[in-house]
Amino acid sequence: MRQSDTTEGRARRSQKVRAPDSNEKMVAQHENSGADGSNTKLRIFILPNLMTAGNLFCGFLALTNIVQADPAREDFNNIILKALLLILLACLFDLLDGRVARMGGLESPFGREFDSLADIVSFGVAPAFLVHRIVLKDVFIQHQEIGWFIASVYLICGALRLARFNVMAAEPDSGSNNEFLGFPIPAAAGLVASLTLFLMWWEDKGFSTGQWRYVLPVLLVFLSAMMISEVRYPSFKGVGFRTRGRFLTIVGAILFIGLIFILQNKILPIILPLIFTAYLIYGFVRLRLPRKRLREIEEEEDLEL
Repeated sequence: MRQSDTTEGRARRSQKVRAPDSNEKMVAQHENSGADGSNTKLRIFILPNLMTAGNLFCGFLALTNIVQADPAREDFNNIILKALLLILLACLFDLLDGRVARMGGLESPFGREFDSLADIVSFGVAPAFLVHRIVLKDVFIQHQEIGWFIASVYLICGALRLARFNVMAAEPDSGSNNEFLGFPIPAAAGLVASLTLFLMWWEDKGFSTGQWRYVLPVLLVFLSAMMISEVRYPSFKGVGFRTRGRFLTIVGAILFIGLIFILQNKILPIILPLIFTAYLIYGFVRLRLPRKRLREIEEEEDLEL
Protein backbone atom coordinates (compact mmCIF):
# COMPACT_ATOMS: atom_id res chain seq x y z
CA MET A 1 0.00 0.00 0.00
CA ARG A 2 2.80 2.39 0.88
CA GLN A 3 4.58 1.52 -2.35
CA SER A 4 1.52 2.41 -4.46
CA ASP A 5 1.14 5.72 -2.56
CA THR A 6 4.77 6.52 -3.24
CA THR A 7 4.33 5.79 -6.93
CA GLU A 8 1.29 8.05 -7.15
CA GLY A 9 3.16 10.83 -5.33
CA ARG A 10 6.05 10.60 -7.77
CA ALA A 11 3.64 10.81 -10.70
CA ARG A 12 2.03 13.94 -9.27
CA ARG A 13 5.44 15.59 -8.70
CA SER A 14 6.58 14.76 -12.22
CA GLN A 15 3.45 16.41 -13.61
CA LYS A 16 4.17 19.54 -11.58
CA VAL A 17 7.78 19.92 -12.77
CA ARG A 18 7.29 18.92 -16.40
CA ALA A 19 8.57 21.40 -18.96
CA PRO A 20 5.95 23.69 -20.52
CA ASP A 21 5.04 22.96 -24.11
CA SER A 22 5.34 25.45 -26.97
CA ASN A 23 1.81 26.81 -26.58
CA GLU A 24 2.42 27.59 -22.91
CA LYS A 25 5.68 29.38 -23.80
CA MET A 26 3.90 31.55 -26.36
CA VAL A 27 1.24 32.48 -23.80
CA ALA A 28 3.92 33.35 -21.22
CA GLN A 29 5.80 35.50 -23.73
CA HIS A 30 2.61 37.32 -24.64
CA GLU A 31 1.81 37.96 -21.00
CA ASN A 32 5.32 39.20 -20.27
CA SER A 33 5.31 41.54 -23.26
CA GLY A 34 2.05 43.17 -22.27
CA ALA A 35 -1.40 43.06 -23.74
CA ASP A 36 -0.48 45.35 -26.62
CA GLY A 37 2.86 43.61 -27.28
CA SER A 38 4.70 46.92 -27.06
CA ASN A 39 7.96 45.35 -25.89
CA THR A 40 8.23 43.25 -29.03
CA LYS A 41 7.94 46.14 -31.49
CA LEU A 42 11.06 47.34 -33.29
CA ARG A 43 11.76 51.05 -32.77
CA ILE A 44 12.94 52.62 -36.04
CA PHE A 45 13.06 56.42 -36.30
CA ILE A 46 13.21 57.93 -39.77
CA LEU A 47 15.32 61.08 -39.48
CA PRO A 48 18.40 59.79 -37.60
CA ASN A 49 18.41 56.58 -39.65
CA LEU A 50 18.25 58.63 -42.85
CA MET A 51 21.44 60.35 -41.68
CA THR A 52 23.00 56.94 -41.06
CA ALA A 53 21.88 55.79 -44.51
CA GLY A 54 23.57 58.88 -45.97
CA ASN A 55 26.74 57.88 -44.14
CA LEU A 56 26.58 54.38 -45.62
CA PHE A 57 25.76 55.70 -49.10
CA CYS A 58 28.77 58.05 -49.07
CA GLY A 59 31.03 55.24 -47.87
CA PHE A 60 29.86 52.94 -50.66
CA LEU A 61 30.36 55.63 -53.32
CA ALA A 62 33.83 56.37 -51.95
CA LEU A 63 34.68 52.68 -52.07
CA THR A 64 33.52 52.30 -55.68
CA ASN A 65 35.58 55.32 -56.74
CA ILE A 66 38.69 53.96 -55.02
CA VAL A 67 38.31 50.52 -56.59
CA GLN A 68 37.66 51.90 -60.08
CA ALA A 69 40.45 54.51 -59.99
CA ASP A 70 43.21 53.68 -62.48
CA PRO A 71 46.63 55.30 -61.86
CA ALA A 72 47.30 55.22 -65.60
CA ARG A 73 44.39 57.57 -66.31
CA GLU A 74 44.75 61.35 -66.22
CA ASP A 75 41.74 61.77 -63.94
CA PHE A 76 43.11 59.43 -61.26
CA ASN A 77 43.71 62.25 -58.77
CA ASN A 78 40.25 63.69 -59.38
CA ILE A 79 38.61 60.32 -58.71
CA ILE A 80 40.61 59.83 -55.50
CA LEU A 81 39.78 63.39 -54.46
CA LYS A 82 36.09 62.65 -54.95
CA ALA A 83 36.45 59.53 -52.78
CA LEU A 84 38.18 61.57 -50.05
CA LEU A 85 35.42 64.15 -49.99
CA LEU A 86 32.81 61.37 -49.79
CA ILE A 87 34.55 59.90 -46.74
CA LEU A 88 34.62 63.33 -45.09
CA LEU A 89 30.95 63.82 -45.98
CA ALA A 90 30.22 60.46 -44.33
CA CYS A 91 31.92 61.83 -41.20
CA LEU A 92 29.50 64.75 -41.28
CA PHE A 93 26.48 62.44 -41.58
CA ASP A 94 27.82 60.34 -38.69
CA LEU A 95 28.21 63.49 -36.61
CA LEU A 96 24.62 64.53 -37.28
CA ASP A 97 22.73 61.25 -36.85
CA GLY A 98 23.53 60.85 -33.16
CA ARG A 99 22.79 64.48 -32.37
CA VAL A 100 19.47 64.37 -34.21
CA ALA A 101 18.53 61.20 -32.30
CA ARG A 102 19.48 62.65 -28.91
CA MET A 103 17.80 65.97 -29.62
CA GLY A 104 14.47 64.27 -30.31
CA GLY A 105 14.86 61.45 -27.80
CA LEU A 106 14.98 58.99 -30.71
CA GLU A 107 17.90 56.78 -29.64
CA SER A 108 17.28 53.05 -30.10
CA PRO A 109 19.23 49.77 -30.26
CA PHE A 110 18.37 49.51 -33.96
CA GLY A 111 19.92 52.91 -34.67
CA ARG A 112 23.07 51.98 -32.76
CA GLU A 113 23.54 48.73 -34.70
CA PHE A 114 22.73 50.37 -38.05
CA ASP A 115 25.24 53.12 -37.32
CA SER A 116 27.98 50.57 -36.61
CA LEU A 117 27.29 48.71 -39.85
CA ALA A 118 27.52 51.97 -41.79
CA ASP A 119 30.71 52.97 -39.94
CA ILE A 120 32.55 49.77 -40.80
CA VAL A 121 31.98 50.46 -44.51
CA SER A 122 32.58 54.23 -44.58
CA PHE A 123 35.36 54.44 -42.00
CA GLY A 124 36.80 50.91 -42.08
CA VAL A 125 36.73 49.41 -45.57
CA ALA A 126 36.96 52.65 -47.57
CA PRO A 127 40.06 54.14 -45.82
CA ALA A 128 41.81 50.75 -45.84
CA PHE A 129 41.27 50.45 -49.60
CA LEU A 130 42.33 54.08 -50.03
CA VAL A 131 45.73 53.72 -48.37
CA HIS A 132 46.38 50.42 -50.13
CA ARG A 133 45.47 51.90 -53.50
CA ILE A 134 47.64 54.99 -53.14
CA VAL A 135 50.65 53.78 -51.14
CA LEU A 136 50.77 50.16 -49.99
CA LYS A 137 50.62 48.54 -53.40
CA ASP A 138 53.72 50.52 -54.44
CA VAL A 139 55.64 49.90 -51.23
CA PHE A 140 55.33 46.11 -51.22
CA ILE A 141 55.63 45.39 -54.93
CA GLN A 142 57.20 41.97 -54.47
CA HIS A 143 55.00 41.02 -51.53
CA GLN A 144 51.53 42.46 -52.11
CA GLU A 145 50.10 40.36 -49.30
CA ILE A 146 51.95 42.51 -46.74
CA GLY A 147 50.11 45.59 -47.95
CA TRP A 148 46.77 43.81 -47.76
CA PHE A 149 47.63 42.60 -44.26
CA ILE A 150 48.34 46.13 -43.01
CA ALA A 151 45.05 47.37 -44.47
CA SER A 152 43.16 44.44 -42.98
CA VAL A 153 44.62 45.11 -39.50
CA TYR A 154 43.07 48.58 -39.60
CA LEU A 155 39.73 47.14 -40.70
CA ILE A 156 39.68 44.41 -38.03
CA CYS A 157 40.66 46.81 -35.25
CA GLY A 158 37.92 49.18 -36.38
CA ALA A 159 35.36 46.36 -36.24
CA LEU A 160 36.56 45.39 -32.76
CA ARG A 161 36.29 49.01 -31.65
CA LEU A 162 32.68 49.21 -32.86
CA ALA A 163 31.75 45.87 -31.29
CA ARG A 164 33.19 46.95 -27.93
CA PHE A 165 31.31 50.23 -28.13
CA ASN A 166 27.97 48.49 -28.78
CA VAL A 167 28.47 46.04 -25.93
CA MET A 168 29.38 48.80 -23.48
CA ALA A 169 26.49 51.01 -24.64
CA ALA A 170 24.01 48.18 -24.01
CA GLU A 171 25.16 47.72 -20.40
CA PRO A 172 23.30 49.91 -17.86
CA ASP A 173 26.41 50.48 -15.72
CA SER A 174 28.85 51.02 -18.59
CA GLY A 175 29.97 54.38 -17.21
CA SER A 176 29.88 57.90 -18.63
CA ASN A 177 28.35 58.56 -22.02
CA ASN A 178 30.57 61.61 -22.41
CA GLU A 179 33.68 59.58 -23.23
CA PHE A 180 34.82 57.14 -25.91
CA LEU A 181 37.09 54.25 -24.97
CA GLY A 182 39.67 54.21 -27.72
CA PHE A 183 40.02 56.53 -30.71
CA PRO A 184 36.67 56.68 -32.59
CA ILE A 185 36.75 55.07 -36.03
CA PRO A 186 35.09 58.07 -37.78
CA ALA A 187 37.88 60.30 -36.47
CA ALA A 188 40.49 57.76 -37.61
CA ALA A 189 39.01 57.71 -41.11
CA GLY A 190 38.77 61.50 -41.12
CA LEU A 191 42.45 61.78 -40.20
CA VAL A 192 43.51 59.37 -42.96
CA ALA A 193 41.30 61.08 -45.57
CA SER A 194 42.26 64.63 -44.59
CA LEU A 195 45.99 63.85 -44.52
CA THR A 196 45.72 62.23 -47.97
CA LEU A 197 43.84 65.31 -49.15
CA PHE A 198 46.68 67.50 -47.83
CA LEU A 199 49.34 65.45 -49.65
CA MET A 200 47.42 65.68 -52.93
CA TRP A 201 46.94 69.42 -52.45
CA TRP A 202 50.66 69.77 -51.71
CA GLU A 203 51.55 68.02 -54.96
CA ASP A 204 49.13 70.16 -56.96
CA LYS A 205 50.96 73.22 -55.65
CA GLY A 206 54.10 71.92 -57.36
CA PHE A 207 55.85 70.73 -54.23
CA SER A 208 57.27 67.25 -53.97
CA THR A 209 55.93 65.01 -51.23
CA GLY A 210 58.99 62.78 -51.46
CA GLN A 211 58.76 60.01 -48.88
CA TRP A 212 56.01 61.73 -46.90
CA ARG A 213 53.27 59.62 -48.45
CA TYR A 214 54.74 56.58 -46.70
CA VAL A 215 53.55 58.15 -43.47
CA LEU A 216 50.04 56.89 -44.35
CA PRO A 217 50.69 53.15 -43.76
CA VAL A 218 52.51 53.95 -40.50
CA LEU A 219 49.58 56.13 -39.48
CA LEU A 220 47.18 53.33 -40.39
CA VAL A 221 48.94 50.90 -38.04
CA PHE A 222 49.11 53.50 -35.26
CA LEU A 223 45.40 54.30 -35.59
CA SER A 224 44.63 50.59 -35.49
CA ALA A 225 46.27 50.38 -32.08
CA MET A 226 44.61 53.58 -30.89
CA MET A 227 41.11 52.37 -31.77
CA ILE A 228 41.39 49.36 -29.46
CA SER A 229 43.41 51.18 -26.81
CA GLU A 230 42.25 52.25 -23.34
CA VAL A 231 42.81 55.94 -24.06
CA ARG A 232 39.62 57.91 -23.45
CA TYR A 233 38.37 60.65 -25.76
CA PRO A 234 35.55 63.13 -25.17
CA SER A 235 32.41 62.39 -27.16
CA PHE A 236 31.21 66.02 -27.10
CA LYS A 237 27.66 64.66 -26.93
CA GLY A 238 26.74 67.68 -24.85
CA VAL A 239 27.54 69.87 -27.87
CA GLY A 240 24.47 69.89 -30.11
CA PHE A 241 21.85 72.09 -31.70
CA ARG A 242 20.74 73.33 -28.29
CA THR A 243 24.20 74.01 -26.92
CA ARG A 244 24.69 77.46 -25.43
CA GLY A 245 28.02 79.23 -25.21
CA ARG A 246 29.65 82.57 -24.52
CA PHE A 247 28.81 85.37 -26.92
CA LEU A 248 32.40 85.86 -28.11
CA THR A 249 32.74 82.11 -28.65
CA ILE A 250 29.67 82.10 -30.89
CA VAL A 251 30.96 85.08 -32.90
CA GLY A 252 34.36 83.43 -33.31
CA ALA A 253 32.78 80.16 -34.45
CA ILE A 254 30.64 81.98 -37.05
CA LEU A 255 33.66 83.86 -38.42
CA PHE A 256 35.72 80.66 -38.50
CA ILE A 257 33.03 78.75 -40.44
CA GLY A 258 32.60 81.67 -42.84
CA LEU A 259 36.34 81.84 -43.46
CA ILE A 260 36.46 78.12 -44.24
CA PHE A 261 33.50 78.44 -46.62
CA ILE A 262 35.06 81.34 -48.52
CA LEU A 263 38.62 80.00 -48.66
CA GLN A 264 37.78 76.29 -48.71
CA ASN A 265 40.06 75.39 -51.62
CA LYS A 266 43.02 77.12 -50.00
CA ILE A 267 42.76 76.31 -46.31
CA LEU A 268 40.48 73.26 -46.05
CA PRO A 269 43.29 70.77 -46.89
CA ILE A 270 45.27 72.32 -44.02
CA ILE A 271 42.51 72.88 -41.45
CA LEU A 272 41.00 69.37 -41.59
CA PRO A 273 44.18 67.36 -40.81
CA LEU A 274 45.00 69.83 -38.04
CA ILE A 275 41.56 69.34 -36.45
CA PHE A 276 41.72 65.53 -36.53
CA THR A 277 45.36 65.50 -35.37
CA ALA A 278 44.50 67.83 -32.48
CA TYR A 279 41.69 65.49 -31.43
CA LEU A 280 44.07 62.52 -31.56
CA ILE A 281 46.64 64.26 -29.37
CA TYR A 282 43.99 65.65 -27.02
CA GLY A 283 43.23 62.16 -25.73
CA PHE A 284 46.75 61.98 -24.29
CA VAL A 285 46.82 65.44 -22.72
CA ARG A 286 43.23 65.89 -21.48
CA LEU A 287 43.84 64.18 -18.14
CA ARG A 288 46.73 66.53 -17.46
CA LEU A 289 44.50 69.59 -17.79
CA PRO A 290 42.80 71.19 -14.77
CA ARG A 291 39.27 69.94 -14.17
CA LYS A 292 37.80 73.42 -14.63
CA ARG A 293 39.47 73.72 -18.02
CA LEU A 294 38.11 70.31 -19.04
CA ARG A 295 34.57 71.37 -18.23
CA GLU A 296 34.99 74.52 -20.30
CA ILE A 297 36.13 72.53 -23.31
CA GLU A 298 33.88 69.47 -23.17
CA GLU A 299 30.67 70.49 -21.43
CA GLU A 300 27.75 72.72 -22.34
CA GLU A 301 27.94 76.27 -21.12
CA ASP A 302 25.40 79.00 -20.37
CA LEU A 303 25.09 81.99 -22.68
CA GLU A 304 26.93 85.06 -21.41
CA LEU A 305 26.48 88.35 -23.26
